Amino acid sequence: MEKLLEIVKLSVHYHAKDKIVKAVENVGLTVNEGEIVGLVGESGCGKSTLALSIMRLIDPPGSIYGEIRWRGRNLLNIHEKEMQKVRGEEISMVFQDPFSSLNPVFRVGDQIAEVFRYHKGSSRRQSWQKAAELLDLVHIKDPKQRARDYPHQFSGGMRQRVSVAMAYAMNPKLLIADEPTTALDVTMQKAILELLKELKTTMLFISHNIALVAGLCSRIYVMQAGRIVEEGSSAEIINSPKDPYTAKLVSSYKEINLEANRSQ
Repeated sequence: MEKLLEIVKLSVHYHAKDKIVKAVENVGLTVNEGEIVGLVGESGCGKSTLALSIMRLIDPPGSIYGEIRWRGRNLLNIHEKEMQKVRGEEISMVFQDPFSSLNPVFRVGDQIAEVFRYHKGSSRRQSWQKAAELLDLVHIKDPKQRARDYPHQFSGGMRQRVSVAMAYAMNPKLLIADEPTTALDVTMQKAILELLKELKTTMLFISHNIALVAGLCSRIYVMQAGRIVEEGSSAEIINSPKDPYTAKLVSSYKEINLEANRSQ
């Protein structure tokens, strides 16, 4: 398998006057072509910061150190104009809150169509047709009609489907899904996970829920306080965790699962 993404000794620091906040510290991570790799850890541990650093979306006073090797190139060394082509065309991201990627004042069809106009120079008619096709791909009924609606006219689960459609528009080689099911109920969580599986694309799936990660991913990285504390196959992580923090995550998942079974 081709090694698509290799993160080497990556750190993200925020500088404020005489204080340095180390959000991510000395992280290493690899995603091979065709894999779905999980990144799991509690809220605030640095998962989203790591995802944003891959996309080079860390704003000042944040600074990124180390290497982000994408198909052999270090993304931290390329010009911003080159990076703009990497975003969307090669690497794309589904955000936790769909309102982070959807503009409330534009119709969803226009927002998806804009991706084709920007990256491919497609005509308005062609790009609108592509937008409707993508809405159909993510199982939104009456896609041509719904493309004319605004984000507030969709439920939370439907908005997330629109976000997935937008992220997948250019058929990227890597999709980063950052907590894409957090704000959804259990039924919609399952539906979004099934949708992500259907795309059959290489993915870095980020979540605080180790059960979701284990069910979807072949390998898992466990993050605590900005560092990777354990890595292994999903079976290894769930059945024989080595790090105490990982063991607590697994134990919590098993306790919740046991309680759910008792209540049935």
